[in-house]
Order: sequence, then structure tokens, then C-alpha cells
Amino acid sequence: MSVNPEQILAVLSEVIDPNTQKKLALTAKSCDIRLEGMDATITLPLGYPSHNGQPELQKRIETALATIGARVKALNFTVKIETHAVQPGLKPLPNVRNIIAVASGKGGVGKSTTSVNIALALASQGARVGLLDADIYGPSVPIMLGLSGKPKSLDGKSMEPLVGHGLQANSIGFLIEEDSPAIWRGPMVTQALMQLLSQTNWNDLDYLIVDMPPGTGDIALTMAQKVPLTGAIIVTTPQDLALADARRGLRMFQKVNVPVLGVVENMSVHVCSQCGHAEPIFGQNGGRDMANEFHLPWLGALPLQLSIRTQTDSGTPSVVAEPGGEPAKAYHAIAAALAANVAALPRDESAKMPGVVARKT
Repeated sequence: MSVNPEQILAVLSEVIDPNTQKKLALTAKSCDIRLEGMDATITLPLGYPSHNGQPELQKRIETALATIGARVKALNFTVKIETHAVQPGLKPLPNVRNIIAVASGKGGVGKSTTSVNIALALASQGARVGLLDADIYGPSVPIMLGLSGKPKSLDGKSMEPLVGHGLQANSIGFLIEEDSPAIWRGPMVTQALMQLLSQTNWNDLDYLIVDMPPGTGDIALTMAQKVPLTGAIIVTTPQDLALADARRGLRMFQKVNVPVLGVVENMSVHVCSQCGHAEPIFGQNGGRDMANEFHLPWLGALPLQLSIRTQTDSGTPSVVAEPGGEPAKAYHAIAAALAANVAALPRDESAKMPGVVARKT
């Protein structure tokens, strides 16, 4: 009995990826299959950063190959993150494959801390990641990444992103004095945000994480309509007041045809820094229940923990300050689930659409 690479490819193409819940999208060009008798050395691409070696996917591949008598000698994963579809009428930005909005509908729930740590987790998993601070009135990314100074301009028209802990970043906080308020009305704020987005020379990003302004007012709505978003995630606490605003934010994205990729529950439990006792001071399971209510992915929960606050305030967020700590592990799991959900979305086909040419008759 013998097998050939075509048989291996056919079997692999029927394997359901446990992360995306879709069949592996493989072609003879995208994966490398080498055979020594019945032993196969396989290299195949994933549409998301590989996290923790993908043991469940490897098990499914081994089981599938066993059905034709083949064995996995070695299995390697490469990362090929695709550009995915955005809202109708918009096109993805050049050099940015996927823009992900992180929103809450309400301030004070830890949205910015979550944005920074998710971005850092994606970067440490092997993706090229940027972070846009879209909170004009309260920019916090400069402090959280320990960055200062103004973006350089090489051509007098565009800005180079600053880089902190491997993240490309831009924020209005880099352009105004630290203690200067941005006393601007809505249209000015929206124009400033669009300039930050489009006039920053993002360098070949897989993901651009946008820390959205709080609320669902004109600024947030305009951002959701004008920024070519692959998707959004909602950050909330378990508290009823936060959940009410989070629902409004969620429905805003649904109304402008932006996929909501999941819900994150921040400050899920308070962890005492002295004894380690955990107490759900804001309630229990509010974010999980909201995810179930709207049939959305539940991305995970994060604790209200002193170290998260102190590490972020010092410019070294938890993912880089304490990579082996429990908060960092939680951020990594959320980032991995988010990336897999993005990979399951339809790919961008705008480049394949023929242009419309007006002709005189």
C-alpha cells in the first residue's frame, strides 16, 4: 500500500480546524508535502498566528491521515494572514490587512488596557501589529507603551509610527502636549482621527488594533462608518450599567455591517494582592451572558488585579512585563481566539472586482 501527495492533500482539505470551525483552506501551492513511504512531513499555512503549537489541530490531522494508512513524521505550521472583507463601499487600507476596533460603549471599563495587551499578545504570537489610539479626548496609548516624542515625517505629508514593545503606534497624544486638552468639536475630531489612520505609514500590518473612543455618539459612529473595519470586539465589565452601554455599542456595529467578533469581560473578579482571594465585586458572568444573548463568541474574562494597572501605568503592560503570569495567559488566549475568528471571515475580493469606466456615447 502506498499514498501520494495528492491523496494527503485531499484528506487534509477535509480536516475541520478547531479554531475557525472551517475546513483547512489548502492548495498544492500553499502547502508542502514530502513522503518517505507512508511517513509524511507536512508544512501548511494558517490564517492566524500559531499559538501553543496547535495540539488539537495536529491531533485531527494525525487522525485524518491514519484513515489512509499514512503517518505524520513532522508537522509544521506557517502563518499567512489574509486581508478580509470590510463594510460595503469601503476598501482595506494599503499595508494593513485587517483593522479591528476595540469598543465598549462606556468609558472606565479597561478598554484601552485590553486593546494594548491584545495587540502585544498578537505581536508576540508572530503577527505584525499596529495600535491606533482613537480616543482624542483621553489618549492613553503613549503612557501604556512608554512612548514619547512626535512622529517623524519623511515627506512633510505623512507620519512614521512610533514603535513600542514591537508595536507600531500612533496617537493624538504624540502630537499635543501631555497636559493639553483637545478642545475640539465632533467634525474636527473625526477629521483628526481619519488623518491619524490614513496618513500614518503603517508598515505591512496583519492587524491594526483601534482603541475606539468611548460611547456611541457621532465620533464613534463616524469611525464605524468610515474606517474599513474587518470586525470589532466589545469590552465590558459584568456590571449591569456597563452591559447596557456595551449592548448599544454592539448594536451600532451591527447597524453599519461590521462583524462583532466577540465579547471580552474585563474586571471579571477582583484578585486580592495580599491573599489571592477572588471576589466578583461587579457581578458574575455578565459579559458571557451578553455574548450568549447575541449569539457572539465569548473571547474570555480578565481579572481586576493590581499588577495589571501598575504594569500598564509604567509603560510595560502585563503581556511584556510578566509573560508567564495569569493575566498575560488570559490576554494571549483572547488574542488567539480573536485571530481565529478573523481568519474565519470572508476574504477581501475588492481587488478582483473590475473597475467602472465612464464612456461618452
